[in-house]
Amino acid sequence: MTPREIILANIAFECDDRIGFAFGGGRRNDFTGGGCRHQIPTKTWTEGDYEYSTDIWGNTWFRLVGLSKGGEIFRPVLEDWDDLDTLEMPDLGNPDYYEAVRAVGASDTDHFKVASMPGWPFATCRYMRKMEIYFADLVLERERIDILHDRVTTVFEEMIDRFGEAGMDGIFFCEDLGVQDRVLIGPAMWNDIYRPLYERLTSRAHAHGMKVIQHSCGYNWELVDSLCEAGIDCLQFDQPAVYNQPELAAKLRQHGVGLYSPCDIQKVLPTGNREFIEAETKRLVENFRGGLISKNYGDLHGIGVEPEWDQWAYDEFVRCGIPEEA
Repeated sequence: MTPREIILANIAFECDDRIGFAFGGGRRNDFTGGGCRHQIPTKTWTEGDYEYSTDIWGNTWFRLVGLSKGGEIFRPVLEDWDDLDTLEMPDLGNPDYYEAVRAVGASDTDHFKVASMPGWPFATCRYMRKMEIYFADLVLERERIDILHDRVTTVFEEMIDRFGEAGMDGIFFCEDLGVQDRVLIGPAMWNDIYRPLYERLTSRAHAHGMKVIQHSCGYNWELVDSLCEAGIDCLQFDQPAVYNQPELAAKLRQHGVGLYSPCDIQKVLPTGNREFIEAETKRLVENFRGGLISKNYGDLHGIGVEPEWDQWAYDEFVRCGIPEEA
């Protein structure tokens, strides 16, 4: 099987050959891809101990220089709902921004071609209002929230069309839905507000023959069925140790949805315990064999992990995940 066929079979939880791989550093990687190379201007500046920056949606962020990496919202683009009608959306559907991804799509590579997206409606809109205000808006300003969600979803539909026209095999987006032990949005509200938006976007991708891969941190057990039913083809969880893995594997196998995961980045890799890391990596392969795509975590320093510890996990993924004859 080609790398593309391996990924497609694991996404469908029906791979009898080997697990998938998405490791950097010259290691096994069944993926290639790209994204929207927009030319929307943003800016960064420093005032005292703080660095400020703007994003493509118009939000202003800030962080402590030399300490934090991601930062927090300083000023959301939509501070006042009265500005909703005049709020400008970024032109992420501009075909000029997709030249590089069209080159990937037109290439003769046998790898799985994945296109990266900048979040989805929940991940985007919660910053446009500021998170704590946005959560109140879901109850108190539902009509306006629906308008904002619709406009942002339309932007993402245009992006999906560009990726589909480019010939990509799938799209990948990040939308964290959980904290350590529960979801941020309960199932009833998620199904009411967000599931229709997910179905709009997944159906758009599926119409182009693309698979949909979602990253989501936290414990999302209560939403897994709905996510799968809404059209998510593969779930990217960085913390598989927070789940009952046999139960999660059974649920994903039932839905024909794969798991895309590193060795757990919170409870396992940071321990630096080689025996434990190898045992947990093996357990992950054994639980999800047939529907597993293994990966490395992109910011080892940020989670206190040495490259050697990550390599232990990789070597175990290879040892357990590839049949000797493959």
